[in-house]
Amino acid sequence: MINERNDDGKPPKKLNLDITGMHCQSCVTLITKKLQKLDGVKYCNVNFATEKASIEFDASAISENKIIDAVNSLGYTSKIITNEKSNIDHETQKRKKEIKQLRNLLIFSTLFAFPAFLIGMVFMWLDIMVPYRDYILLILATPVQFIVGAGIYKSAWGALKNKTANMDTLIALGTSAAYFFSVYVVFFDPMQAQYFEAAAVLITFVILGRYLEAIAKGKTSEAIKKLMNLSPKLAIVIRDGKEMKIKVDDVVVGDIVIVKPGEKVPVDGVIIEGNSSVDESMITGESMPVEKKVGDAVTGATINKHGAFKFKATKVGANTTLAQIVKLIEDAQGKKAPIQRFADQISAYFVPVVIIIAILSFLVWYFVMGMEFSFALIIAVSVLVIACPCALGLATPTAIMVGTGKGAENGILIKGGDALETAHKLYAVVFDKTGTLTIGKPKVTNLIPAHNTITEEELIKLAASIEQYSEHPLAQAIVANAAEKKIKLDQVKNFKAIPGHGVEGIYKNKKLIVGKPEYMRKLNINFSKLDNPIKEMEEDGKTVVVVSLNKKIEGILAIADTPREDSIRAVKKLQENKIRVYMLTGDNKRTANAIAKQLGINHVIAEVLPQDKANKIKELQRNKRKVAMVGDGINDAPALAQADIGIAIGSGTDVAMETGNVVLMKNNTYDVVRAIKLSKITIRKIKQNMFWALFYNSLGIPIAAGLLYPYTGWLLSPIIAGGAMALSSVSVVVNTLLMKRTKI
Repeated sequence: MINERNDDGKPPKKLNLDITGMHCQSCVTLITKKLQKLDGVKYCNVNFATEKASIEFDASAISENKIIDAVNSLGYTSKIITNEKSNIDHETQKRKKEIKQLRNLLIFSTLFAFPAFLIGMVFMWLDIMVPYRDYILLILATPVQFIVGAGIYKSAWGALKNKTANMDTLIALGTSAAYFFSVYVVFFDPMQAQYFEAAAVLITFVILGRYLEAIAKGKTSEAIKKLMNLSPKLAIVIRDGKEMKIKVDDVVVGDIVIVKPGEKVPVDGVIIEGNSSVDESMITGESMPVEKKVGDAVTGATINKHGAFKFKATKVGANTTLAQIVKLIEDAQGKKAPIQRFADQISAYFVPVVIIIAILSFLVWYFVMGMEFSFALIIAVSVLVIACPCALGLATPTAIMVGTGKGAENGILIKGGDALETAHKLYAVVFDKTGTLTIGKPKVTNLIPAHNTITEEELIKLAASIEQYSEHPLAQAIVANAAEKKIKLDQVKNFKAIPGHGVEGIYKNKKLIVGKPEYMRKLNINFSKLDNPIKEMEEDGKTVVVVSLNKKIEGILAIADTPREDSIRAVKKLQENKIRVYMLTGDNKRTANAIAKQLGINHVIAEVLPQDKANKIKELQRNKRKVAMVGDGINDAPALAQADIGIAIGSGTDVAMETGNVVLMKNNTYDVVRAIKLSKITIRKIKQNMFWALFYNSLGIPIAAGLLYPYTGWLLSPIIAGGAMALSSVSVVVNTLLMKRTKI
């Protein structure tokens, strides 16, 4: 498709559109069908989650304006996306405007629908008579029907023009039948019952649902905006032999960029001078800063810890690693299908059938059976009213509200129907390592004195006394261990850090060195008797530090990121439930395998670059397998979005939390098991609700059509049809509330 060429041999032109006004999966179908019919359009992909469309077309056959006009003719508003950053800002403003408009519409609708409900139903049940009741209800229902419901009519008309039906078709038909029949009753047959309040309340509930949906959809652009904000705004470059500050957007490939201590790396590149350690946790998710020297690659948005360096820019703008991660999140999110699609699929078949039954019922009773016009009209209206999707509209949101509320009580935030739709079909759960399966911070795991004249406490005191002057994470782990043991540290003079190797100083007039084994060997410090424990600990993925005093070995320390206890329980339970467990990490294979062994995980995918994590999820999703991803870092965000269910650990980044479908606020990995169980319970409840939502309607349609009238005299009047509608709605709500008793 991408390689397809136009008739003139040129590649097709690409157009990205921002579309306003989409509110269900049927909107995607409408726009896609319309665009595919246009001469010159080679390919189109309409993304409901981000409200965007990607189109490839032959510029010699059709113009951009004609494509935009085609989308706008369906009742939507489309705009060309030129700059991604400005588009994110535009999208945020658009979302705020949409939420405000829907909120105002909801308030306006409620001001009319609530009194209509009181007068039309509550007062009737209480036997309170209101003078000119029907005329008051007509005045109250009319603004709701035609001002608030204008968007519903517009959507239904767009569907009709494209020879299809959606939920708006059902709502428009049902409320219109109730409204116009009620108008007929008021002016021509006052003895009949009217349904003004039913039409007004139904439209109000539809607007309420769209208001809540608009708020939820805003999370997508917020997450992407936060990602973009990670990138620094300015960069220091050398041009014409002078240092100058310029905007990051103005950095070009080949520029020499200077990064000072504590600053963010502005773009991707390769170090040409200097060395330092760089915190890459926001990109790789790994807690340990990475030592960087000449020839090493650096990534935009990472933080330089100490030391200054110069690097040559190799990737800028949309080509940087951060920009690619943003693109991956958008692409993966676009493939999600909310569970509400199920209701739209039902309506696509249900609506035409109901309309045909209503028309046939009217024709048979009026022309064939010779009944009065009003009798035949009541039959047709009864069919449409009983088919009105009140309960179908409640089936999903009520279950999601109760399910998510129950989850929130347990520290589990379920953010959408996509997770609920797939949890019961999971093939595998993929865990990020650092901060998810492990604590995420280095910790001293072993203390081995070299001889009998030094204790473990004395060894840690030696190491911590000098490491207290260092900002390195390994040094902080050693100092934290001493603090836990309440050991008082001594002063060290002439402290010096040797980047990538260790630290040294004068301790009680003796030279104290704490460093890596390789560095000690270079200094000809002999510690051969500890070679075996060092080798064993390194094979377990631990970082070993040697302590030397006046070139005499005093002992060794092992530092590692340790597994979480709740992770071991979670892995075991998932495996008992026949779900495969994978570890996905950017760390080296040795460390990853060592952690996996402690956790009981058999499937390890190590040394994976951030941009490749989503591809690894894709590979596991082959043959339509359903995969969940659990992570906490920005580097996990594309994988969380790509997975069928993205589960973010609450202690992680805001971006991971907003990209994930499920957020575990308690920072407890075992909540993955509880989240999956809750999702299974909720999806089961939604399916039950769908059944009850259609059961009364489907059962009542043939009775409403008068099928039993010739034999029994039974006729389902619009009043009873409305009652059946209400009963199906009540059954859905009651069935949903039973979820509150379920334990997870």
